[in-house]
This record gives sequence, structure tokens and C-alpha cells, in this order.
Amino acid sequence: MSTSIFPRPIDWAEGRWTHEPAAVERRGDELVVTAVEGSDAWLRTAYGFEHASEHGLIAPLPVGRAMEVEFTADFTEQFDQAGIFVRIDAERWIKSGVEFCDGELGAGAVVTDRRSDWSVGAVPEWSGRRLVIRVSRGEDAITVRGGVAGGAAGEAMRLLRLAPFDGAADAAAGPLVAAPSRAGLTVVFHAWRMTAADASIH
Repeated sequence: MSTSIFPRPIDWAEGRWTHEPAAVERRGDELVVTAVEGSDAWLRTAYGFEHASEHGLIAPLPVGRAMEVEFTADFTEQFDQAGIFVRIDAERWIKSGVEFCDGELGAGAVVTDRRSDWSVGAVPEWSGRRLVIRVSRGEDAITVRGGVAGGAAGEAMRLLRLAPFDGAADAAAGPLVAAPSRAGLTVVFHAWRMTAADASIH
């Protein structure tokens, strides 16, 4: 009888930053990350600008695997955000998680293939809580789920996005922080782990 190797904790040292944060501190098993003011990721669509200054701590994500991060933060300013960044290259990537927009916390994703899109839904009930975001990589897609970590009955992980993603490409993923509109956003990452990809799409 075989024993699953998952979930497997990922050490923070296994990742490399897409862009260095303003500050990074180890506190026991946790990683505390402070974003640079103006950091963000967006490519061309609608707004007429390009941003490639997000703080993504990424490690390889193969097909058939999933990555999860757990975190808490005080999201209070426009577009404060945290979650997971998945990257193939500068023009093919996904950022998924939570974002403070127009006075309310939202959960969703930006999927980029030469141009970015954005999907988001309000989750005010997640404010101030320990959250988990998971991305599962299939042969041709990424499935994004999120929710309250260790959620009670009725707080199951919800589907945030199912997006096309090149299964033949090398990709890496991990914790994400960005703060487009202010200095001082600090996110506490409690856990980073590899798991088996979700069997179910929905």
C-alpha cells in the first residue's frame, strides 16, 4: 500500500522572488512580507498601462500538482492584494487571491496571456481572517480555489477561476503580495505547501 507524500510543506528558502519586497522577515515558521509602494502586475488591457513589479515568491509547479498559501493581512487601501502568483514568463502568468477594491475585500484572479483580464467577487466576510488560496495545475488549465483556512461547515473552499494554461510550459508559483497605492502593506504568510491537484473541477 502506497503512502501519499502530500501535502508537503515548502520551505520559504525554496522560492525566488520575481521582485524583491520592501522587507522580509522570518518569524518562526511564518514569513512576514512588506510590499513596495506601487507594486503590481498588469499587462495592457483597458487601463493603458503595464505593471511588472509584484512580489511573487515562486517555485516549480508541475502538471498534476497544486500549491496552497495561507495568510493574514490588514487590507485597507485601494488594491492591497495577496495570494498566489503563477508564472510561465513575462507575458503568461496568473495572480489569484484577495484584493481590497473600492472599500471592500474581493476574491478573484487576473489571468494574463499577452493581455490581462480580471474577475472578482466581494467577500467581506473574509476580512480579518486567516485565508487560503489554492491553484491546481492540470494538462491545459489552472483551477483556483479560496476560502477561510480551516473553515467551519458552510465555509468550504469556493471556486474562483478555471483558466486555460499551457501544460507543456515550465511554470512556477508561490506567495504573492502587491500594494499599488501605498507603502506599508504587510502580509503574514503562515504556510506554503504542495498538494495533489484537485480531482474535481467544480
